[in-house]
Amino acid sequence: MVMSDLQAARQDIRPLRIGLLNLMPKKIQTETQFARLIGATPLQIDLTLIRLTEHRSRNTSAAHMEAFYRTFEEVRSERFDGLIITGAPIEHLAYEDVTYWDEIQGILDWTQSHVHSTFGVCWGGMAALYHFHGINKYMLPEKAFGCFRQKNLAPASPLLRGFADDFVIPVSRWTEIRQDEIAAKSDAGLRTLLGSDESGPCLVEDPAHRALYIFNHFEYDSDTLKQEYDRDVEAGTPINVPQNYYPGNDPKQPPRNRWRSHAHLLYGNWINQIYQTTPYEIDEIGS
Repeated sequence: MVMSDLQAARQDIRPLRIGLLNLMPKKIQTETQFARLIGATPLQIDLTLIRLTEHRSRNTSAAHMEAFYRTFEEVRSERFDGLIITGAPIEHLAYEDVTYWDEIQGILDWTQSHVHSTFGVCWGGMAALYHFHGINKYMLPEKAFGCFRQKNLAPASPLLRGFADDFVIPVSRWTEIRQDEIAAKSDAGLRTLLGSDESGPCLVEDPAHRALYIFNHFEYDSDTLKQEYDRDVEAGTPINVPQNYYPGNDPKQPPRNRWRSHAHLLYGNWINQIYQTTPYEIDEIGS
C-alpha cells in the first residue's frame, strides 16, 4: 500500500521514520518484502534504506545502491522511530571474524540513543543478542529449513495481538539460539514470545534495549524457500527438501503460503506500538 500525498496531508500526524539496514545479498527482494509489511497499516511510514559504510554489495547494482540507499555514516546524526536490521549469509563465521563487525557493534550502540525500537532479523537479531547480552549462536548439524510450527508463549503481549496459539513460519538457517541461555538472562528482561520444540526460540523481547529479535522469516515471499532449494539443487549443494512447505513434501508442487497473515500481524503490531510510544518530537528519541 502506498499512501498518496493528498491522503497524507489530511492526517495531522508525524510520519514514522523507519530505517532498514539491509545486509542481505538480494537487496531489492529483501527491501520489497519488508516494505510490503511495514507499509500495510493506515500510518504514514517514511522508509530509509541504509547500507554499511565500508562494505560494498556485490549482488546488487551500484546504480541501485547509489539511487536508493544511504550509508550509515550519512544517517548517524539522524533519529528513527524504528530500525530493522536484516539477516546476512555469514552464519558460519564467528562474529569477530565478520569484516564489518566493528561497524555493526557501533550501529547497535547507536540505536540506544538514536532509535526508539529496533527489530533484529535472523543474523541481525543473533548479533544483537551477542553484543548486548553475550549470548552466542551454535551451529546446527544440518540446516533448519522449511516451515516450522511455533507456539504463542505470550498471548497477552501487544506485539502478538491477533495471533493464533500456534502457526507456521519459514525457517532457513544453519545456527540456533538456545532457550536456556535466554532464560538465564530473564533478570535482564529477555523474554521469548514465540518458540518451537523443533526450531527453538523464534521471537525474543529485549525491553532494556527497546528491541525485538526474530530468528525466522515472516517476511519471506511464498517462493523464497523454493528459490533457495532450487539454487542449492542446481549447484549440487547437499540440501534437504524444506520441511512442511510443499504439499505432500513434493517439490514438484507449488508451495502454499501459510504465514502471510501472521507476518502482517507482527509487523503491524510493531508499528502500532512504535506509534503509541515514540515521542512526537523526533529529536527527543533517545533522551
